[in-house]
Amino acid sequence: MRNKANKHLGLEIDPELHHKLRYIANYEGRSINGQLLYLVRQCVRDFEAKDGPIPKCEETEE
Repeated sequence: MRNKANKHLGLEIDPELHHKLRYIANYEGRSINGQLLYLVRQCVRDFEAKDGPIPKCEETEE
């Protein structure tokens, strides 16, 4: 179930990359959405480890 506070992100991806992402997600026991969230979180962790914490967003920020 989607949290109403969560943001929706549309993403266009070429078929070959989609196939490979689906393959990796299945291999790791995740959905494609779950795999993308995992990768985004990993990216944020890596960024913050290198460059420091990202300030929290304001409630009205999109």
